[in-house]
Amino acid sequence: MKRLLNAALLGIWLMLPWAEQASAAPFRQASRAITALHQGLQAERTGQFTRAITLYCQAAKMGHPEGYFRVGRLLATGPVSLRNRRLANAHLAMAMRLGSQQAIRFYHPAVGNAPLGDRCGRGAARSLAPLIQPGQPFDVETYLANQSVTKRKLAVMIRKAALQHQVNPKLALAIAIAESNLDRTAQSTRQAQGVMQLIPQTQARFGVTRPFDAEQNIRGAMSYLKWLEGQFGQDWVRISAAYNAGEQAVIRYGGVPPYPETQEYVQRVLYYAGRPAP
Repeated sequence: MKRLLNAALLGIWLMLPWAEQASAAPFRQASRAITALHQGLQAERTGQFTRAITLYCQAAKMGHPEGYFRVGRLLATGPVSLRNRRLANAHLAMAMRLGSQQAIRFYHPAVGNAPLGDRCGRGAARSLAPLIQPGQPFDVETYLANQSVTKRKLAVMIRKAALQHQVNPKLALAIAIAESNLDRTAQSTRQAQGVMQLIPQTQARFGVTRPFDAEQNIRGAMSYLKWLEGQFGQDWVRISAAYNAGEQAVIRYGGVPPYPETQEYVQRVLYYAGRPAP
């Protein structure tokens, strides 16, 4: 397994745009990397996870394996709304390639690696979606009050479209928050697009030709949610699982598929919708 990992990791490393720069990082960058790691750990300990990832990435781009390791560890085991196991694997893989021994403890070969793209930490934090606070209900109105005018307008559009399609507005808004944190320009590495993160196949099914047009994106998503309701009734667990993993996966497994990403996603949606965990 180690030989296969090394071969795969070499390919990933050579494709990274900062690989040549990082591998030839001058000695003077070492102290800057250590400083970034120290500041990142302080940010992590105080709950500033996005800032921590940014600082760890600074160290990573200077060629420090600990930077990649800490980003991967956070994405693998951090707060639920932060987790992305495939992206975690990609960063842990780079850490191993650079000599980190501890990274292998967090690496899950069965999950696979997401493409790293051209930015360390890309995709982290689901566009700053709110963290789940155990034992503390999510206050959607307080959350919205702290968002931009644009995001508040999107929330109004989602609630209105949900009512028009006879979809529960709480569920619709919770999915939007979990998917993009109300970002109409969001695009994932899997080509999910727009505020409701519709993949191309779903766009085609429900007549969405301009996925970054918020009104059209929302309308397509509400049509899809209504269709899922026809399949699964008022079961928000299965509806949200299907929205994430596809209805066929939910049918095949008779409920939430055994995919860590989907299981975490369902927990986020229920939390944002004010529903207790199953």
